Amino acid sequence: MKSLIVAAALTAALAGLSACSQETDTKPLPVAMTDEAVGHYCQMYVMDHDGPKAQIHLAHTDHPLWFAQVSDAVAYLHDPERDAEIRAVYVSDMGAAASWGAPGVDNWIDADAASYVIESERKGGMEVPEAIPFATREEAEAFIAEKGGRLVSLADIPDSYVRTRAMPGADAAETDGAMPAAHARM
Repeated sequence: MKSLIVAAALTAALAGLSACSQETDTKPLPVAMTDEAVGHYCQMYVMDHDGPKAQIHLAHTDHPLWFAQVSDAVAYLHDPERDAEIRAVYVSDMGAAASWGAPGVDNWIDADAASYVIESERKGGMEVPEAIPFATREEAEAFIAEKGGRLVSLADIPDSYVRTRAMPGADAAETDGAMPAAHARM
């Protein structure tokens, strides 16, 4: 009888470990943005601001962190004090957006796969420089032809472009580098 109890306890423990393993192995899907989504930094309703949005999914949480603009999400990724395990990052596909004021609630693309325009004349939802994501390089280049800027990948968005305003006290001289290739994701 004792061996049955031990075997049952062992089986339950292994099943629990298996569930934990599955949680970290499966990349969560993007979540449709709702009126209740509140920005991680600003604590304001995300949909009240124009321009592209972002969502970051952390391990051991059921709901993503929301960002009123993509640059704020990039600042979160750059934060050296962040210790949460990131499982997925999604950004608005502005090539599929109805307009700058209506970026869409469910046209999310993987942040690592997006092409970004920085340094354009277009400001983000908080009226500061924005990293504008597109699903294709061609859409990003068409935007650049109209609004200026330059094309970069997520890993090549300079730290100084996002950190100096989103993280009080950040020194621009200390944050000139681009995000390290391995930015503690997954």
